Amino acid sequence: MSFNRRQFLSASLGSLAILSSIHSLASAQNSPIIKPRKLKAGSGVGLISPAGTTNITEHIDIVEDAVKALGLVPYLGSHLLDQYGYLAGKDQDRADDINQFFADPRIDILLPIRGGWGCARILPYLDYNLIKNNPKIVIGFSDLTTLLIALYTKSNLVTFHGPNAFTSWRKAQVNSFQKALFTEERISFKNQRDSDDDDRLMQVKNRIRTITPGTARGKLIGGNLSVLSAIIGSAYVPDFSGHILFIEDVGEDIYRIDRMITHLKVAGILNKLSGFIFGECTNCSPNGGYGSLTLEQVLDDHIKPLGIPAWTGAQIGHIEPILTFPMGVEVEMNANTGTINYLESGVI
Repeated sequence: MSFNRRQFLSASLGSLAILSSIHSLASAQNSPIIKPRKLKAGSGVGLISPAGTTNITEHIDIVEDAVKALGLVPYLGSHLLDQYGYLAGKDQDRADDINQFFADPRIDILLPIRGGWGCARILPYLDYNLIKNNPKIVIGFSDLTTLLIALYTKSNLVTFHGPNAFTSWRKAQVNSFQKALFTEERISFKNQRDSDDDDRLMQVKNRIRTITPGTARGKLIGGNLSVLSAIIGSAYVPDFSGHILFIEDVGEDIYRIDRMITHLKVAGILNKLSGFIFGECTNCSPNGGYGSLTLEQVLDDHIKPLGIPAWTGAQIGHIEPILTFPMGVEVEMNANTGTINYLESGVI
């Protein structure tokens, strides 16, 4: 996928903020969360392209091989190979594949082929009552952040930040996927030690930095900062009160990270959080040499004054392995140790 999202974030937010949905949003946020059923051997996988185009058939063949190797059964969305410019077909058609898979009793999980851009465009066309009444696993990362948060907000559905279909599916990623989705085990997270550090006296890679020490409890939610920032002010984001927010990004200059976190701040979101976690910012660098702030300075400026437990350096983002995290369920985070411990499972 492209490592530069800026050309995709100029769309007007006003088209997303549909006034008629305000009442249903308030009702949804006061309702209990809905957990999908866990996977088992033979569970059906609905392969979708809700964002960027996926028009190379060999990629689909590779994904089907991965799904079968997981012991699951792949089903292709009707519009999986459509193309409309950089999008995987028209907005209504991409949304129809999602609606149809939620209505299909054979399907247990919806797995996107890739991210890119486009999920925000389909949000008005999704049937949130259908989704609420037929809870299923939906997983992904990057542009899928929009879809995951919208389903949580509008349907109270627990969603999963994790791999898209056309990713590596190496051992660590598979293990995380299976633990989170095939079992009701309460998972935990801590940065993995890099093998390059095995013969060193100290840890150099995958270090965490505590911004504000302490522990916090709350519902974990988050994803890609650029994507999240672009839908703030719409009807598709929740009340963040008491939530623990994690964010990550890729290919952004530091001043743009500053601008997007400032957006969260002035929108009143940061002041509602019980905890904050910053993951990886892959290929993010200062633009302007000594005229730039560092990422550390940006995070300290915005997050330290909140006084909530916070840390940075989590192995979450456009990196490998892409681990699977339920979103919308209670966790406890420890900013001193850089750990996330789930207090409940994401599936039933």
